[in-house]
Amino acid sequence: MADERLGLVVKAKVTDENDDYFYAQVDGGHTYEIDKLELLKPLKLGGMVTGFAYQNDQHRLQITKNIPDVQKDIYAWGKVVQSRSDLGVFVDIGLYNKDLVVSLDDLPTIKELWPKKGDRLLLSIKEDNKGRLWGQLAQQDIVKAVSRRAHEGAGIKKGDKIKATVYRNKLVGTLVLTDDYCLGFIHPSQREVEPRLGEVVEARVLGVNEHGIVNLSLKLPAYKVMDEDAKFLLLQLRRKPKHFLPFNDKSDPEDIKKQFGFSKSQFKRALGRLYKDRLIEQVEDGIQLTEKGMED
Repeated sequence: MADERLGLVVKAKVTDENDDYFYAQVDGGHTYEIDKLELLKPLKLGGMVTGFAYQNDQHRLQITKNIPDVQKDIYAWGKVVQSRSDLGVFVDIGLYNKDLVVSLDDLPTIKELWPKKGDRLLLSIKEDNKGRLWGQLAQQDIVKAVSRRAHEGAGIKKGDKIKATVYRNKLVGTLVLTDDYCLGFIHPSQREVEPRLGEVVEARVLGVNEHGIVNLSLKLPAYKVMDEDAKFLLLQLRRKPKHFLPFNDKSDPEDIKKQFGFSKSQFKRALGRLYKDRLIEQVEDGIQLTEKGMED
């Protein structure tokens, strides 16, 4: 019968030893081994020892004084070290001879969104009805409890690049937790590819909504992916005091050539790109930079 104290910090009485291990007994009769290589000084027979109780990868009960941050009902970050399609992902929580498994039942149904080696997960330990320990992913209520409300201007401003970890994939978008524990959201329109659960992404701040959640983008600013003519035209508009130019697709080719140095067809292509990205709008007698065009 498994010990219900697995996954917890326990106190045990040292009862025996051999060349490699001390042995300690907790109330209830379960005996645990303690690896002598982990100890800075020997234990005393009959004395008490405090440590983290678990079942190692050889299925033996063990206590370690190197207590991991992840425990039952205590959430912390663990690093993904392996995945198995028939089981789930293995997470390193700091035990040298035991990784915690997050079951495939708790992972996205789309395998491409499973965490990969090097990704990280916010999790605690849960026990099944057979006494086995598994990784318990932090759900929305837990993530919200450990997060803080973002305030634009207080260390967060539009255009900033920040790192964040994906903690949930939803149809409406990707939910992330920033490195300084603010909740973040990535709309599907703001990513080329959906990031994996546990993936650490570098995102650009679009703003902070009324709930204190940071809206993020994984896309490059529009001006970084446009051609040189569109970049030049955008720069011209930004440099003008009123962000206006008295040119449009009906302007004289010679006037366009004199002002910008390129042909009318080049000018129209540049206009089309800026219109498409909503960086400019057509006004009477010319083109005007939009609010987005000034910020991007």
